[in-house]
Amino acid sequence: MLVQELKRQGRTVYQTAEPTNSSTGGMLRDALGGFVSRDAYELSAMFLLDRIFHNTNNINGIRQFLDKGVDVVCDRYYYSSFAYQGIDADLDWVMNMNLGCREIIKPDICIFLDIRPETSEERISANRLEREIYENADTQARIRRRFFEVFELLGDSENIKIVDASKAIPEVSADIIKIYNEIKEK
Repeated sequence: MLVQELKRQGRTVYQTAEPTNSSTGGMLRDALGGFVSRDAYELSAMFLLDRIFHNTNNINGIRQFLDKGVDVVCDRYYYSSFAYQGIDADLDWVMNMNLGCREIIKPDICIFLDIRPETSEERISANRLEREIYENADTQARIRRRFFEVFELLGDSENIKIVDASKAIPEVSADIIKIYNEIKEK
């Protein structure tokens, strides 16, 4: 819905997500789906590799779109590595390898969709038969706590806005678009 709004406002937008469709992204999806077992350190390194590719590849890399003046909207980025892999791997290591990598572009803004793990569990159960390895209420509670710890650690060095995602989709979308319009005016 944000992408649709940006286009309505006359912006050129590229929508992307992590993991990517690269070979590393495929290996990550296999691990997230539970088809291949990988520990948090392997996943952290693989996400870093996939993220570098995501930023630098000359076909659909983030950098080449930004260089052309295109807005990039990405579903998930390094904050997810900090929270997900950072619950079982050394958080400082995960953060430093991402934040210290010159090939990884710092986003203008992170809009974090916050939801209680119980609500997430209800939505997953109602809409999907298969789950990824992190999709259970206990793990989601740990990850949610880690996100907020990471946001505290990052402080003002990153532009992070938190949206209550427990509301209906149109309300969440309106909150996101309001945030976008506020930063656009600055």
